[in-house]
Amino acid sequence: MKDGKTPNPNTIHPINGYDKEIYIKPTIKNPNIIVGDFSYIADSDFESHVTHHYEWNGDKLIIGKFCQIAAGVEFVMNGANHQMNAVSTFPFYTLEGWNMKPPTMADLPLKGDTVIGNDVWIGQNAVILPGVHIGDGAIIGANSVVGSSVEPYTIVVGNPAKALRKRFDEELIQLLLRFKWWDKKIDEINALIPVLTCSDIEKVKTTIREMLV
Repeated sequence: MKDGKTPNPNTIHPINGYDKEIYIKPTIKNPNIIVGDFSYIADSDFESHVTHHYEWNGDKLIIGKFCQIAAGVEFVMNGANHQMNAVSTFPFYTLEGWNMKPPTMADLPLKGDTVIGNDVWIGQNAVILPGVHIGDGAIIGANSVVGSSVEPYTIVVGNPAKALRKRFDEELIQLLLRFKWWDKKIDEINALIPVLTCSDIEKVKTTIREMLV
């Protein structure tokens, strides 16, 4: 183990003396935000990046393990949506003095839970819109606005975000989705680091194939 320490998912500050990067899971107070072990953000307060997240909508933000979230990323939840099936989108019911009852849930464009897979890298100032599902191993480019779901191990960029390319060929993607390295024990992951950080993709394929047998 590095510096004689074992990685601990309940540590808030994984870099000694630096408070602008935190493991997210041990800081969460909202029960509708669920984050896996070792996912981090380049900030000291994750929940401030989750906006329009109102209890009455019941939507959840679910983030997997080992995700890397850059500074300025925003997760926009369903509370940001306005009624769109009427003449006006103005939310009279939220503002004092206006004689309007809240619309029914059926009249609001609710998109469901936002789900981020494992080992996802979200670049600086990206915006993730309500109900988006981002697959394992995906990369979201800086300043992207993601309004539709992203396949595993796909790089998306732009506003609106579009698929740029797959990170690997289909064989390796399927091997990685079967291998699920993020679900292994800490000691196993430490031993796998030479494989996980190897740029010789054919060698990686061979090694994972052998380990899956």
